[in-house]
Amino acid sequence: MLWILCLALCSLLASARADPAALLRLGMDIMNHEVQSAMNESHILEKMAAEAGKKQPGMKPIKGITNLKVKDVQLPVITLNFVPEVGIFQCVSTGMTITGKSFMGGNMEIIVVLNITATNRLLRDEETGLPMFKSEGCKIILVDVKTNLPSNMLPKVVNKFLDSTLHKVLPGLMCPAIDAVLAYVNRKWTHLNDPMPVGQTGTVKYALASTPTTTASYIQVDLSPVVRQQKGKTMKLAGAGEALAFPEGRAEGSSQLLLSATLLSTELTLLQEAFDLTTQDSTIGELPPQTTETLAGFLPQVAKAYPKSKPLVTRLRINRPPKVTMEAGESLLHLHGTLEMLAAPRRGRVPLFLLEVHFNLKVQYSVRENRLQVATSLDRLLSLSRKSSKIGDFNEQALTGLITDYLREAYIPAVNDVLQVGLPLPDFLAMNYNLAELDIVENALVLDLKLD
Repeated sequence: MLWILCLALCSLLASARADPAALLRLGMDIMNHEVQSAMNESHILEKMAAEAGKKQPGMKPIKGITNLKVKDVQLPVITLNFVPEVGIFQCVSTGMTITGKSFMGGNMEIIVVLNITATNRLLRDEETGLPMFKSEGCKIILVDVKTNLPSNMLPKVVNKFLDSTLHKVLPGLMCPAIDAVLAYVNRKWTHLNDPMPVGQTGTVKYALASTPTTTASYIQVDLSPVVRQQKGKTMKLAGAGEALAFPEGRAEGSSQLLLSATLLSTELTLLQEAFDLTTQDSTIGELPPQTTETLAGFLPQVAKAYPKSKPLVTRLRINRPPKVTMEAGESLLHLHGTLEMLAAPRRGRVPLFLLEVHFNLKVQYSVRENRLQVATSLDRLLSLSRKSSKIGDFNEQALTGLITDYLREAYIPAVNDVLQVGLPLPDFLAMNYNLAELDIVENALVLDLKLD
């Protein structure tokens, strides 16, 4: 009985585990940019300095100094280092001038150069499910101190005063700046979990598969996208659980986003119904007139059934989920469906024939307006097989050229129109994907992320 319970529990845990279908690797290039931007855009050091001169509730006055003010805060220099399994060690080097009335009764001015250090632990917010940084162990290290206090004062007295004063003032003044900057960075993850539309057919949400991990060279965020139809049904990612890893050879310190072929297949399945096409125009692109007379040139039986030429109606239906495959430098979209032709008007008419078709489209990827764009061209028609025929037996291979031309001239332009909706990319750290360089590797698309 116990082993049955254990087996059931293991099965439940396995089914609940989220397999990553997208990987995000953040190198030091991105993290330096984001922390520096947060520091600059928030003007946090200047705000902290302004607060220092204000009387805070419950704050005791500093013995020997009154009218405390902080001015001339220098532009910070930020140094980051990854701490494996923890997060980021941060050092902010800056300087400032502290003024006030000294215990001697005169104006005092202290010019300070200092380092603020802290460990920014990378966590997963249990409430929101989003990545978050939390600072620990903030310290203030005095690098250099200069003062206008009289030089004839005993050095021990001056040093004791400066030591007691600065160590009392600076931690409460500067350490909150680290927390405020991290809050600024954390807010840039806010929309990662938001469902993003794929046209009018459904949404994609990039949820965390696990707590982000840190190595000596990068932060990795495993994502388990949730693809949902417009009616609310969540789609299972076909082929989920396949090993997914970044290819070797990426520049150290660089950042990439990897999207699996499985994820792209599932997203395109949201558009499957829009991939169906019915045409009844007599002229399409460079094709010959779409009439029974033209079709009779390939199948003589048609001329017997329709001595007088009639317009053709062609209907192509995709009846299996689209599948994206990838190997180094090439991506294909596999489509299976049925193709039928009938003479117009088609109301109440039986199709001349119904074929099962399998064909591949070459896929090119690009980014526009921060969405992944997909464009296709015909690779080849892989198979034709006759499912039914009103006009009797015929060799379906005789239609290979006609249907290949139809796919190229009529079907591919219609599919590319549908694909213009674009596929959503993870919304994090205000990332500008338009600068990314794209590379097709085994079973995945890699976006090398670039900074402005």
